[in-house]
Order: sequence, then structure tokens, then C-alpha cells
Amino acid sequence: IEYDIKDEVIDILSTEYITNLAAFNNLLPNTVEILNYLKPKYKLHIITNGFEEVQTRKLVNANIFEYFDQVINSEMAGVKKPNPEIFELALKKANTAADKSLMVGDNIEADILGAKAVGLHALHFNAHNDPKHEHCVMIHDLREIKNYL
Repeated sequence: IEYDIKDEVIDILSTEYITNLAAFNNLLPNTVEILNYLKPKYKLHIITNGFEEVQTRKLVNANIFEYFDQVINSEMAGVKKPNPEIFELALKKANTAADKSLMVGDNIEADILGAKAVGLHALHFNAHNDPKHEHCVMIHDLREIKNYL
């Protein structure tokens, strides 16, 4: 099926998509608690496949932007997770080494396997009821991060 859509409509749809996507900023249970625990002790960063504008708005709207030193996104990296380049860019911007870093992610392929491929430690936050695996430790509550630091 083909549709004839004018460029103006596409521009409006894309702008509305970005605006409305940023409004979805619900936090997982215990997010603020774990961020308050981690922030004084560690440098926190985000690696996301999302658009810079949307991710920044989401973090600001959820009142957690100030917890993070760097937000690395696929736009600035030119690649998406699990591509090693985005993880390498994050390590460079964080001025740290992979073996001193921990990736907490909810996607086995993009987050866990991507991070491990460049030597990062990883914790799988099982938000999607994924089956058990041998790639790394799996957690079910963000507060469990404390047990692996």
C-alpha cells in the first residue's frame, strides 16, 4: 500500500513524535533511591540509542538529569548499541577504562553483550522477563545494584 503524504505532514508528525515521546518519563521503582545512593560514590552516565533531544527532555522531565555526568546517545556516536563505538565513546567521555566500569542495562543484546564486547562489567536488569542466561548477573530490583559494587 502506498500513501501520498506531503512533506509538511511528515514534518509535523516528526515534531509531534519527539515532543510527545519526551512526555513519557515514568521511572522504574526505586530509581531515585538508587540514584541517591550511587551519585555521591560513583560517576553515573547513560548510553542510549534514543535521540538526544528526546532523552534529555525525558531526563529533565523525570527530575533525574542532574544525576548523570554524561549522556551518550546514538546521534553523537553515529552508531547504536551494541556497536562497540558507542561504548568506546562513552568510556572516552567518562575518562575511564572498561574494566573499571559497570553497565546496567535491560536489553541482553544491545546493553549486556555490547558492553561485555568492549570489556565492561555488566548487570542485566530484567525488566522484560528474559530467561536466565550466563552472560552476567541478572537483577530484578534496581536496589540490587548495591550488592555488586
